[in-house]
Amino acid sequence: MKKIIYIASTSLLMLISVISASAEERFQNDWKEKMMSEKIAFLTMEMGITPEEAQVFWPVYNQVDKERDEVIRRVFSSFKALEEAVNAGKSEKELSHLADEYLAALKAQSDMEQKAYKDYAKVLPVEKLAKLYVGEEKFRRQHIRKLHGRKRPDQK
Repeated sequence: MKKIIYIASTSLLMLISVISASAEERFQNDWKEKMMSEKIAFLTMEMGITPEEAQVFWPVYNQVDKERDEVIRRVFSSFKALEEAVNAGKSEKELSHLADEYLAALKAQSDMEQKAYKDYAKVLPVEKLAKLYVGEEKFRRQHIRKLHGRKRPDQK
């Protein structure tokens, strides 16, 4: 009898954890999709792109965004490894290796941004690219303020 209760409770806990993980993944995907939709609408307005420009620009932007996510994950993971090694008092040789990996990840991020600019420049004029960068920063700051529940200093 105890075995049956143990197996049943273990199975129930595993089912709950799978359902919970699935729900969390759906929430993350829904949140990311919502954020991306807001970002596209915001940037489209900020940049003033035409429907024809949008048709060729957004596929390029979406590809760059995927690449950016990968590179940023690499930067974060290499930073985390370096930070953990520093806190653990690892050897100078290991710290040097991890610092090199972190710097390589930062360089890869910079290289990816340079490539993205060239890709964007193939489909949009420079003025709209400048508006893209300004718009992305405005959007980022707007959402940081929203997360912190703050208004801009010039708002009452």
